[in-house]
Amino acid sequence: MATTPTVKLNDGHDIPQLGYGVFKVPPADTERAVSEALEVGYRHIDTAAIYGNEEGVGAAVAASGIPRDELFITTKLWNDRHDGDEPNAAIAESLGRLGLEHVDLYLVHWPTPAHDNYVHAWAKLVELRDAGLTRSIGVSNHLVPHLERIVAATGVVPAVNQIELHPAYQQRDITDWAAAHDVHIESWGPLGQGKYDLFGAEAVTAAAQAHGKSPAQAVLRWHLQKGFIVFPKSVRRERLEENLDVFDFELTDAEMAAIDAMDQPDGSGRVSAHPDEVN
Repeated sequence: MATTPTVKLNDGHDIPQLGYGVFKVPPADTERAVSEALEVGYRHIDTAAIYGNEEGVGAAVAASGIPRDELFITTKLWNDRHDGDEPNAAIAESLGRLGLEHVDLYLVHWPTPAHDNYVHAWAKLVELRDAGLTRSIGVSNHLVPHLERIVAATGVVPAVNQIELHPAYQQRDITDWAAAHDVHIESWGPLGQGKYDLFGAEAVTAAAQAHGKSPAQAVLRWHLQKGFIVFPKSVRRERLEENLDVFDFELTDAEMAAIDAMDQPDGSGRVSAHPDEVN
């Protein structure tokens, strides 16, 4: 397997461009799954407090013997921890479960706009970064109005915005804003979460066939060439290996354009909840 490339965030830190996401990995399976991911070659692990599996991630990291500075660990602040000093307590609890002194990236998981406290949460993350509890800070599922508001209030631009993104749901308003403000996009649900059939699309199957790769590998390659940070999820070792084996080919400009054209501008490709409706 080729070494996973890194990208430089706007705060100067490097992040592996492809990682392993543990969303919906059962807590009982997490240590095994993350251990296998680390054995295969992943060095970027993305978890969250709400996933209930930070302990398994921490156990796998501790057992791996991999030096801490070779790993990139992300976790997230859940929606009911935005007020007061709750972010301080929340990250302390996450670090305890992970068995770490700091995480590499801490995200506001959702803006929960009905509660109107995401600006406060973001300001607290700035404090947590400055205190050394996380190296980088960012947001997840934030729309352009949310992003503009937190930057206007604090003067601090997120290092990343982690959003649902796949060929049928490209959220170009957010990716354009991110490009203009040096914010890196992280794609969650990069393969459509099995709810949107990306693999049957002609643009994907043709690209996969042309390079002797699977449709999933073609889609992951599209994400990488767009500059997105991506972390597909699987609990099967063979799929872990397949998802990491995407650095020995490149899609052509025509293949990229064909996959670009799969976008559904009306939002019908979205498979998750809308950020304005998660509160």
